[in-house]
Amino acid sequence: MDRRQFINDSTKSLTGLYLASLAISSCSKKTSFDMLHAIPETSPYKMKHLRGSVGYFSEKGGTIGWMIDGKNTVIVDTQFPEQATNLMKECQKLSDEKIEYVFNTHHHGDHTSGNVSLKAFTQHFVAHENSIANQKRAAAQKNELDKIVLPEISFKDGYQVKVGKETITCKYFGPAHTNGDSVVHFEHSNVVHMGDLVFNRRFPYIDKASGANIQSWISVNESILKHYDDETIFICGHAAADYQVVIGKEDIRAKINYLERLLEFGNKCIAAGRTAEEVKNSTTVIPGAEQWKGDGIGRSIDAVYLELTSGK
Repeated sequence: MDRRQFINDSTKSLTGLYLASLAISSCSKKTSFDMLHAIPETSPYKMKHLRGSVGYFSEKGGTIGWMIDGKNTVIVDTQFPEQATNLMKECQKLSDEKIEYVFNTHHHGDHTSGNVSLKAFTQHFVAHENSIANQKRAAAQKNELDKIVLPEISFKDGYQVKVGKETITCKYFGPAHTNGDSVVHFEHSNVVHMGDLVFNRRFPYIDKASGANIQSWISVNESILKHYDDETIFICGHAAADYQVVIGKEDIRAKINYLERLLEFGNKCIAAGRTAEEVKNSTTVIPGAEQWKGDGIGRSIDAVYLELTSGK
């Protein structure tokens, strides 16, 4: 090889290496979660990285889960339109790509109202078939069907899709908080979004009108404990002021205990001839589950009385 050919080949090699390094640098910058630390402490929302390419967003409503790897974006739940817009601003700092999937864990407005703000960016919306039916029914009752975005992909028992390195699996365990709650598992990162299957030390909303069942909710959470391993990180929909939305199995067990004590308490009150109104006016905590405090105990009392007296 003559000297001129050697120089040309060397230049091409160095140029190739340089361009490759730029591409790697650009990709690294796009997927670096360090920039999330730049969100001001005074911000109304939090955007936190957990493990792998998965994290969560919280502001107003049910906690949002996200997966961002620089090329692919997946969202779980959407809060409200303003909050979904704030989420999208942060997502676009990490990836310029569109959202491949938005999963709704159930139909409640604080988990689905933001769908409308993400519609222009999203390829597919996914939810359990009962969740979609409940969302449609609730919107029709308010004459607001034209104001919502319904998922176009539904499933009965489960749904799985591969996005980048992540295998994302949705699973339906049965009626609980509603009759359409699904769990979303990012298998590679081993992070599970539970939606409202856990209210961490906060009195839960038990939506009897949408098929909620306390006894089944206990069984659902017991099945979740068995189904996922001890390294799994769980995201829940809501938490009391002094607790976190990122939880472990001990918090799921605590929620099971709350529901069990609620049924036990309800049975005792009904057997004693006490009305739901009497119990609500004199009860601030459920015996045996005193960590659950604050407002909202009346919703639990109403739900347990309805379930125990009507069998529904």
